[in-house]
Amino acid sequence: MDTPSPQPDDRPQDVRSRILNAATRLFATRGYDGTSIQAIAESVGITRPTLVYHFGSKDQLRSEVLERMLGRWRDELPARLQAATSGSDRFRSAVDALLSFFHADPHRARLLVREILDRPEEMATRFREQLLPWTMLLTDYIRTGQAEGRIRREVDPEAYVLQFLNAAIGTIATGGVTSAVIAGNPDLERQLAELVRIARRSLFNDRPHPE
Repeated sequence: MDTPSPQPDDRPQDVRSRILNAATRLFATRGYDGTSIQAIAESVGITRPTLVYHFGSKDQLRSEVLERMLGRWRDELPARLQAATSGSDRFRSAVDALLSFFHADPHRARLLVREILDRPEEMATRFREQLLPWTMLLTDYIRTGQAEGRIRREVDPEAYVLQFLNAAIGTIATGGVTSAVIAGNPDLERQLAELVRIARRSLFNDRPHPE
């Protein structure tokens, strides 16, 4: 039996990107077990054989969705930190590298939360392999700042980075729902702005005020 070919009017990379985007959204909203290959294909507007041609199986598709998300952190942050010229710039670069990616598509954060709850051991392994060098850059940056007097000595570098990651991902994944407990339902932009303010205030030493 011949291997099915991609539709001739679509460039392979465009089709793959559309499939990954649709899978991210559907896995996040329905869960992996509640999402079929057929549903993803229909969402993209392609046939099931075309999807299988590009990814082979639903499990392989899920693996590539996660690889794309985690690989973005792994590859982008070192470049941003190297380009920054001051401690404050590095803080902004690290925060933006995390928040902008998830804010652009909150389904990414929702999918991570689902996967962490559904497959904790596998996700712990993925995080360790993919993101440990990323987080070590941040903890080293905090320790350097503490030695230079710019960052508060009481900050625990590892715990700080972990708490910010948890808060950022959780806010983007669930903030649209949990905001219902607050009068006025503060939108996601307000919630993230406050998170960044808290993170900055708790990290850096106060600048001395002139007499």
